Amino acid sequence: MSDKPHGAVRGEHCAGSGPHRAASAARTEVVWEVLRTALAEQEPAGESDGLDIVDAGGGTGGAAVPLAQLGHRVTVVDPSPDSLAALERRAAEAGVRVRALQGETGDLAHLLPAAHAHLVLMHNVLEYVEDPADALADVAALTRPGGAVSAMAANAVAGVLHRALTGHLADARRLLTDAEGRWGPGDPMPRRFTAGQLVDLAERAGLEGADIRGVRVFADLLPGRVLESDAHAGEQLLELEKAAAVHPALSGIATQIHLLARKPL
Repeated sequence: MSDKPHGAVRGEHCAGSGPHRAASAARTEVVWEVLRTALAEQEPAGESDGLDIVDAGGGTGGAAVPLAQLGHRVTVVDPSPDSLAALERRAAEAGVRVRALQGETGDLAHLLPAAHAHLVLMHNVLEYVEDPADALADVAALTRPGGAVSAMAANAVAGVLHRALTGHLADARRLLTDAEGRWGPGDPMPRRFTAGQLVDLAERAGLEGADIRGVRVFADLLPGRVLESDAHAGEQLLELEKAAAVHPALSGIATQIHLLARKPL
């Protein structure tokens, strides 16, 4: 698993002010819009006891703490004791409780009951695990029938675009055809995925109804001076990102791919 930034719910992820605040939101709001909807669909009408959520590879709690602030019961499983210690400090500062368990995705079955969670997050983890198919299957086993799995991973197509735009044309060409989505032995990313590969992994894990969105279509390409020169550019970027996330062509060049799929009833 990996301690990667997840973003936060509306309000939490908007530290600062002006264009920078909205630009930060643009990098995360697409995912949180999907998660809020998935959680609302599972909450019984008229009840507010919260849901059981597991963040596999949740690190320092960038997602877990905001979810706990919404009233949910959140567990983070991560192999790093330092990250878990930082998670506990962050939760204490926020005045919420988040359960912290040390372990890998392969340990989930021993750490938590099967079919336990209404929602399982697996963000920026599939790139680093030994076997992505096994890891997603472990997460699916933890999800209760009707529950959802949220997976986010680096986009191989975006990797090609980014290498080409920085002048590394040979790297871009290699990445375009590499089975692991890498541009060479010096590539710091162990693997990248296409949207089709993520959907295939989800289906092999027994999940269905995959909803694919692009995350950070423009946010990582936009020059900083654009936000500095226009007080409304951040808000406009946020709306553009939300629209591009589901655009059939533009979502394919996003820096990351977000998948939400459900465990059959």
